Order: sequence, then structure tokens, then C-alpha cells
Amino acid sequence: MLSQQMQKQGFSAPHKSLFEKGDLAGRILKVERIILQQHLSDSQLAITGSQAIIQSFNNFHLLFRSITRRAKIHFEQRHWLGMQEDTTARLDLYTRSIDQLVTGLIELLKERIADKLIWAGIKAVYSGKIAGRDDWELAETFFNSVTRRIFSTIGVDPQIEFVDTDFNFPPEPSQTSVYRTFKAVDPTSRVIRDIIAVYGLSAPFQNLDEDAELVAVEVENHLKSIGLSSSVDRIEMLKYPFFRGVGAYLVGRIFSESRLVPLVISLLNDRQGIYVDGLLMNEDQVSILFSFTRSYFQVEIDRPYDGVAFLKTLIPQKRIAEIYTSIGYNKHGKTEFFRDLQNHILTCCFDRFEISKGKKGLVMIVFNMPNDNQVFKVIRDTFIHPKKTTRRKVMEKYDFVFKHDRAGRMVEAQTFEHLKFNLCCFTEELMEELRESASGTIRFEADSLIVRHAYVERRVTPLDIYLREADEADVESAVIDYGNAIKDLAFSNIFPGDLLIKNFGVTRKGRVVFYDYDEIFPLTECNFREIPQSRRYDDELSSDPWFHVGEKDVFPEEWPRFLGLPKNLVNLLMEKHGDLFQVDFWHRTQEKLRSGQLIHIFPYSRKQKLRSSLNKQFSFKVIRC
Repeated sequence: MLSQQMQKQGFSAPHKSLFEKGDLAGRILKVERIILQQHLSDSQLAITGSQAIIQSFNNFHLLFRSITRRAKIHFEQRHWLGMQEDTTARLDLYTRSIDQLVTGLIELLKERIADKLIWAGIKAVYSGKIAGRDDWELAETFFNSVTRRIFSTIGVDPQIEFVDTDFNFPPEPSQTSVYRTFKAVDPTSRVIRDIIAVYGLSAPFQNLDEDAELVAVEVENHLKSIGLSSSVDRIEMLKYPFFRGVGAYLVGRIFSESRLVPLVISLLNDRQGIYVDGLLMNEDQVSILFSFTRSYFQVEIDRPYDGVAFLKTLIPQKRIAEIYTSIGYNKHGKTEFFRDLQNHILTCCFDRFEISKGKKGLVMIVFNMPNDNQVFKVIRDTFIHPKKTTRRKVMEKYDFVFKHDRAGRMVEAQTFEHLKFNLCCFTEELMEELRESASGTIRFEADSLIVRHAYVERRVTPLDIYLREADEADVESAVIDYGNAIKDLAFSNIFPGDLLIKNFGVTRKGRVVFYDYDEIFPLTECNFREIPQSRRYDDELSSDPWFHVGEKDVFPEEWPRFLGLPKNLVNLLMEKHGDLFQVDFWHRTQEKLRSGQLIHIFPYSRKQKLRSSLNKQFSFKVIRC
């Protein structure tokens, strides 16, 4: 009946130009109000509400995939500005879709909007409708986002949300495989050439035959180096290229003597054409490519569950939640993380939250469970000197990081609201800290603690602690990478603000990353200055500067005194990254950014580059269309 009435009213099918026809879910709700003009029964509300949510999800996913599909065109045409804009635009789709849908549902359900019996019915109908979909798990998360927005659910409520998925296994078997299988041929370069060619990139290759031969040699040498014969039994490649920044990645796995070996072929496209730039063939290298410190990939996977399962075979130590997030489904990544957390909470009276190691932050209370690799960050009620920020500004900084290219150097922070924990989950020390410094964010309810707002990040070892505990070689490597991290952030138009080593951490891969965002600025907004010459000797002895200092004024030459490094490590940093302490480096970088250059920060080292003679950084001029 609803479908027929919609046709009479002139409404298009869900796949019809959404940009012209507007939000379909909202139109369905409008039609229902026009047609029925009467009090709806519970069953009618359940059917109508579930249909509206499904249509809204369809709209969202159609737009999401449409934006994602353009990444291939941007790469082929070297339209890097378009790639940047689409990456940001795609992040906003989800919230906008939920906002529009909730507004329509409130109008439909009116005084019954908070009736949980109605919502239990909507959920039951909805669950049946998504059972045959290839993206059922994403649809469940979308439903949860709606109910949590409407009810501001404290903890979880299985009556009105999918706490655990309704399906123990994929509800329907896959109709097609997410990967292609390439049988071994001799020479190996032939199969490598076939693999690269099958992705159908329309831009010309500089020399595909030569690249295929170089890749084949590297593959055979790597297999020998890990104790296998150089022969390849078969290669399985995901059907979809992964795009991020100015790079494209072909992701798969090699089978040799019943062993699985990751294979990622990195492509770049410059004015001479496409070429293979890098090759990743072990778990650590692929894990860094899919790191929680990098922006999401643009990749169009027909059945995300199968794609994630494939990737899990390459990076088995990485959480399912992180893999979903890395391919752009960050909301479902949060769902998977929350489910893990709920299971962990069942044992948290034995593995309790405690204040995280490191110096206490002036803005955040940071805590974690000893046996979990995540940290929780809660904003303090007040900030002591020298912090001059506000809660709102801190949240804006974290939102800025969420939408910005993290360059492999900034830890992703996901926002969670209305978390509910048993009081026994917290040590007394942490409980006291939360009571004293975050009373505006937490509240007690019977034997539970409610956290109104928190950020969750991957746990890393604070750099100051790492430098005290690691051996000499690792310490020196970390200090050098600390300089690399500052430069990578600069190349992505980020200035950390506070460069103290306590604000940086070391991942389990030994990579230095940044995680304290309350003082960051776009690099192009900073004013890098040399310290003016003093007028008299007494000026230099004063604790106060003898010259005016603006909010965004930065004096690189004074950093060595304040970084918190011992003298020998300061000398090492000066030797390897002395340009960081001179304004010329910062001015040159600002000029490149302002002129529209994108400095590509590779997610792999020189050792993984096919031609090791190439420079580490590449600059790409933004093409403005």
C-alpha cells in the first residue's frame, strides 16, 4: 500500500538521484502522515518506523559508496584536492543522516517517541528486514545510533538496540567472493602483471612490465628469506583497490608451501603515469598501513564482513573494530569495540581501571585496564595554569583531528557517551581522581558509575617513560623518530603546540606518535619567529620575556631547553633534526602548504620502496578543477 501511494505522489525509487529527490526516509514519513491521518496501531508504527530507518540507511550508504567510488577517478586524474574534499565530506554523512531521520521519527511518533514497547517492535521488524543484506552489521549499528540519540541510553538496552548482533554468523552466505584468485604461472612477473592490470586503472602506467619484474624479484627473494621456496602456489587479491591521500594499494596474500604471506602493492601516479612505489610483505608492515594513526581508506567493498575477515588473515593481531574503522566504517568500529568492552567489563572487578602511567595531564584524566590496549580520556572540570583553554575548545580540537589527515602520527580518538560501569571496575585512586576533577562528566547511580563523555584511544607507551626504560639503541631510534613525527605532522599542516615528550608515545611497532590535542593548530596559522635581541643583560635574566608574545607565536630556537630530554639526547636530536630549531624549516613548509603542495607521507619505509633511490617525501601540486 505504501509503495503504491508513493508512486501516485511521484516519489522515486531509493536508487533514484538522491541529490535531486532529497531524503527518501523523510519523504516516507511525510507520505505516511498524509495517507493515514489517524492514530497508528503499534504494529503499523513498527512497520512504518522500521521502513523509514532502512530507507535512511539506504540513502546514507548509497551516498557513502558514491563518494568512495570517486576515489578511483581522483587517483587516475591526480585530482588530489578532490580526494581531500571527499575524505572530509564522507565523515559528515553519518551524523547528517541520523539528524534528519530522528527529526522525522519524532514527528511520526510524537508523544510515543520514547515508548520502548513501540521501539521493541520497530527493532523486531527491522531485524527481519536486514537479514538478507550484505551489510546487515552496518545496518544494526545504524539502528543503534538512532535509538541512542533518542533515548540517550545509559549503558546498553537490549530491548531497543542490537547489543550483540542478532546473527551468530552472516545471515546469508556470500553470493560472490570479495577476492580474485590468481594461479601461479612462470615467470612470476606474468601473474604480477595480470594482478595489477585487472584493477582497470584508466591512467597509463609508466612501465608496467618493468614494475612487474621488479615486484616478482622482491616476492621471490622475500619467500626465500623466510625459509620458503621462491615458488608461488597462488595469490588471492581483494577485488577493490584501497585509496588514501595520493596513494592506491592493492591488497592480497600469497600462498607458498601452505604458508600465507601478505602482499600489498603500493601505487603512485605522477605526471609521467602510474608506477609501483612500494611492496609490503609481512604483518608488521601491513599493520602500519592500516594503523589507528592514519586516515580512513576509500575502498568500495560489496560485503564488508567478508572484506574485514580477509584483512584479519593478514593482520591477525589487529582488532576487528580497528579494521572496520580503517576502511571507513568507524561507527561500526565503535560498535565492535563496545561489544568487546562489554565482555571485558564482565571481568573488570578483577582487572580494574587504573590511572594510566605517565605524568598526569592538565586537561584530561587518563585511565585504562592493565590487560587492555585502550585508554579512556575524560575532560577535567577545570584546568590549572598554564592551560588557558575551555572544555568546548578541547572538544573542537579533537573534532578537528578526527577530520584531518593524521599522517600516521596522531592517535585516533573515538567519542563515547553515557558509558556505564560497575563501581568495582575502578581502583580507589582513580575513583577519587574522577570525583575531585571530573564531577561534571561523571555521576553515580546505585552501584554504577556513569561517564557522560569520554574519548577512547589506543594505548601507547608515553615517550618519557619509554626513554627511561628502553635500551640505548631503542632510545636513540625513538628520539630520531620523535623528530620525524614532528616533521610529518608539519607536512600535514599540523603544529602540536606542546612538544614536550610526555605528549608523545611509542606504539608496539616502535613508532612515535602524538596524542595530546588541546593545543594543536594548523601549521599555516602559526607565526614562527626568532627571539629578538635583548636590549640589556638584565632582560635575559628575567623569567618574563622582554618582547611581546602572541597566542600563536612560536620560537623554535628555545625548544631544546624545554623538551624534557637529557643533554645527550638533545644533541642527538640536534644532529639529526637540527632544522626543526630554525625558523627557515617552518617558513619553507608553510610556503609549500600555502602554495597548494601536498607532501605525501609514506606509510612504509625506504626498505619497502621498490626503487630505494627515490626520496622519502614527494610533493604533489594540488590540481584545482
